[in-house]
Amino acid sequence: MTDRGGADSGATSPPELLTLHALRLLGWPSPHTIAERTGLDSTLVVELLEDDEARGFARRTSYAGRSGWSLTERGVLEDERRLAEELARTGTRAAIEAAHERFAQLNPRFLAACTRWQIRPGPGEPLAANDHTDWRWDESVLDELRRLEGHLTDVCAQLCRLRRFDGYQARFAAARARVDAGERSWVDRPDADSCHLVWIQLHEDLLSTLGLHRADAPPG
Repeated sequence: MTDRGGADSGATSPPELLTLHALRLLGWPSPHTIAERTGLDSTLVVELLEDDEARGFARRTSYAGRSGWSLTERGVLEDERRLAEELARTGTRAAIEAAHERFAQLNPRFLAACTRWQIRPGPGEPLAANDHTDWRWDESVLDELRRLEGHLTDVCAQLCRLRRFDGYQARFAAARARVDAGERSWVDRPDADSCHLVWIQLHEDLLSTLGLHRADAPPG
């Protein structure tokens, strides 16, 4: 959701929206994480988070020596309001809807690939964990991820009218390249920019931008 790019790379989102929306996408992030993802100055991010906290849109919590930020219920509503306002201001709703429609067609394939990566059925064990000793099985999953990456490039091309969508395709490609280099955990590791994490963040970004919820989305 970086807001960096050239003059022809689409409409720029205000820092206030980028910061608040990052809380929805990144899952209990620190100001540093938000700054890295959005391209905003970290000092500005802290100021905006404190403003959102004062308005009841965000909260800061600590656990096990770590601290992070999250949206309140009021913050979710405010994020949705700002996103809808941005679509109206930039005239980009049709482009985002078209991208979401294409993404929704790809999503079941991606989820199926992730399931095959995690589960390798065996005799009498239909839900046996994949121990990654079957090279052909794993390569069939990775071939599917390569194909999906090509389709994701097309989806992201439709999203270029809003600069905050920049980066998803490059992040997915970088994760898949690490997988090809032998770092197989980058298919689905939850604590880094893995293929799975990038994909689900884009899914959430599309849904929230359009004011949809997962229950409203097509199956998959």
